[in-house]
Amino acid sequence: MARLEGRVAIVTGAAQGLGAGFAKSLAGEGAAVVIADIDDGGAAIADILAAHPDARLLDVPTDVSDEAACQALVAKTEGHFGGLDILVNNAKGRFRYAPFEDLSVQDWDAMFRVTVRGSFLCAKAAAPGMRARSYGKIINLASGTVFKGAPGMLHYVTAKGALVAMSRSMSRELGPDGICVNTVAPGLTLSENILANQEIYGDAVQDAMIQSRALKRAEVPDDLVGAVLFLASPDSDFMTGQCMVVDGGSVNH
Repeated sequence: MARLEGRVAIVTGAAQGLGAGFAKSLAGEGAAVVIADIDDGGAAIADILAAHPDARLLDVPTDVSDEAACQALVAKTEGHFGGLDILVNNAKGRFRYAPFEDLSVQDWDAMFRVTVRGSFLCAKAAAPGMRARSYGKIINLASGTVFKGAPGMLHYVTAKGALVAMSRSMSRELGPDGICVNTVAPGLTLSENILANQEIYGDAVQDAMIQSRALKRAEVPDDLVGAVLFLASPDSDFMTGQCMVVDGGSVNH
């Protein structure tokens, strides 16, 4: 039997990129999956169904920075599938590469509004149902940059660091009710967004990242799937408050 048969998962920011890949992998392990994104999730659903024709899927367009929208997302999920077991907070705010003196308050707030507030609001909406069932998995997507810093992206690194801290604290509050809260911190991953921004993440940057790793190759989206599936599965039922750095050994954490 698939590891996640009978489980229900929400993946935010799942209309494309890493989130779409996580949704596809969860569906492949038998979970019913809700695509939650401010953009239309039709393409992601079509891709999942092409690989897994029997997948149980639901597209719920959601602005995760809006509390009412997050409450509605969870209510629709529970109403449609009968519950919610797994929440993957993957959505992140708008990113602009710039020295921190050039970042505007709008840049800062846009990043935190989705990345931090959105993850908080989705977890807050999911928690009551998870508590009632004495089970839940909350997985927050951080970044390896939290542990080594990175120029030109202070708002991003700080927001991702907040997710690590939030996960640790949240795990203490939710643990007594059987809910695990963990974080995955990827390295520079050749996702759709990265490949589309060659002016920032060109060959020189990618080569430098490869050389910083113990495993001398590029990181691709599939490299993250195992960690997310592990944290979503019963295999990690006694693991909470932890951050899994998946970056080929660039950060030893």
